[in-house]
Amino acid sequence: MELHVKRDHSSSSHQYPNRARMLISCPDGPGIVAAVSHFLHQHGANIVQSDQYTMDPDGGMFFMRVEFDLPELGERLEELRTQFSAVADKFKMDWQIFQVSHKKRLAIFVSKEDHCLVELLWQWQAGDLDAEIALVVSNHTDMQAYVESFGIPFHHIPVTADTKAAAEQRQLEVIGGDIDVIILARYMQIISPSFIEHFRHKIINIHHSFLPAFVGGKPYAQAYQRGVKIIGATAHYVTEELDGGPIIEQDVQRVSHSDDVNELKRIGRTIERVVLARAVKWHIEDRILVHNNKTVVFN
Repeated sequence: MELHVKRDHSSSSHQYPNRARMLISCPDGPGIVAAVSHFLHQHGANIVQSDQYTMDPDGGMFFMRVEFDLPELGERLEELRTQFSAVADKFKMDWQIFQVSHKKRLAIFVSKEDHCLVELLWQWQAGDLDAEIALVVSNHTDMQAYVESFGIPFHHIPVTADTKAAAEQRQLEVIGGDIDVIILARYMQIISPSFIEHFRHKIINIHHSFLPAFVGGKPYAQAYQRGVKIIGATAHYVTEELDGGPIIEQDVQRVSHSDDVNELKRIGRTIERVVLARAVKWHIEDRILVHNNKTVVFN
């Protein structure tokens, strides 16, 4: 039986063809907000949302996220970027401007556990995840029929210790050059440093605990043996340090001595899929700035 998937586009970014987002990181100092606001005003832009955070007013870092509307944005965006460079250079800014109507393209990696993948597909189908899921990559075929029922390409790329390098090369080939973020939706393989380098701060992983916590295999069995009173999940960017990248989102739930390992797993799966979906949503909405090994999340 063929499944026809209907998507809800009610919250689509295409409702805002002239809206852009600007992300800024720079050393803190006077005049930054005024300079950005004045620049946008000079170019006829209307600021619809602005968020700022400073780590330390005396010599620390300053972070800013601005949403604005600008008539004929598509035709004027490159000129806007070019002219903003003068402001950015004055304040030593790291900055980006994104066009909201340009949907980010996602690649999802998954193994056998389906709960995180299913949550992302549900949210995408409902229009709550305003992005394009370009493809799903898996080292198993368990989820192939389900993924393809959404009209999403599925690529089965087996991975063994002997074929890992070749498998990652094949993954890079099928991903191509226009993927904005890779989501490890319970993908049970360690990503190599060379692969990470291609997608710095663009690979999001879900970890089955409130980091730092139980490492290695059978985390819920370890938690049960220790008699934990809370369990949680952590979404973070992937770096060369295993499960040590900048944390995006975390959540926990209280458990009791009466919860066995299976119940802990059930609770954990629910937390994992919610936390991962939040992190992905914030990334595609340009709400996250990374500084060193920490994140600033404007949510």
